[in-house]
Amino acid sequence: MPKPQVLVVEDEEPLAILLRYNLEAEGFDVETIARGDEAEIRLRERQPDLLLLDWMLPGLSGIELCRRLRTRGETALLPIVMLTARGEEDERIRGLATGADDFVVKPFSVPELMARIKAILRRVRPDAVSTVLKAGDLELDRETVRVRRGGREIHLGPTEFRLLEFLMKSPGRVFSREQLLDGVWGRDVYVDERTVDVHVGRLRRALNRGRARDPIRTVRGAGYSFNEQFERA
Repeated sequence: MPKPQVLVVEDEEPLAILLRYNLEAEGFDVETIARGDEAEIRLRERQPDLLLLDWMLPGLSGIELCRRLRTRGETALLPIVMLTARGEEDERIRGLATGADDFVVKPFSVPELMARIKAILRRVRPDAVSTVLKAGDLELDRETVRVRRGGREIHLGPTEFRLLEFLMKSPGRVFSREQLLDGVWGRDVYVDERTVDVHVGRLRRALNRGRARDPIRTVRGAGYSFNEQFERA
């Protein structure tokens, strides 16, 4: 299944980098553009599955770009989530009236934004946001919070479950301990990097019995990844 594509139009570089990192960690294919007029040209060439659009942009404002997109047949139904520092009710109403599917005010919670994006995609492209991750004989169900291997249920603690989910969403990608701390524990929680090694060890002991193949790959000096060859094992 191809990854759902998200176009991020945001001129604040640190925020654009943050959005790209978190969206890619959730399994999305992400492209970032800093100007509204450049985004308009890009959208004529290729349409993403969802547009994450800042209100205030150089070249062409987000609100005007949204209005133009809704007047074109090929982009009339494109899911659009608008980001803005404007929090007044009348501005939110204006954004939604222009055609935005959702409206998120800065500063925002990244997990909440990810949940809103998934909810919209679940309506317009239900196959894009799967609730079950599978690789080889390993299956992780996000809705029931259950993991099975070879039909056998594996009991994981909440941290080990989130760690496995995070790794399975990006098979083959190597995550440093710092990236795993941010993605699994969150930026607002202080945890020593050695804690990652402890939980990876617990996860491995739960997953691997007998001669079962280890789905987690240790990359010396870099971190950990979900083995991209595991699915073909």
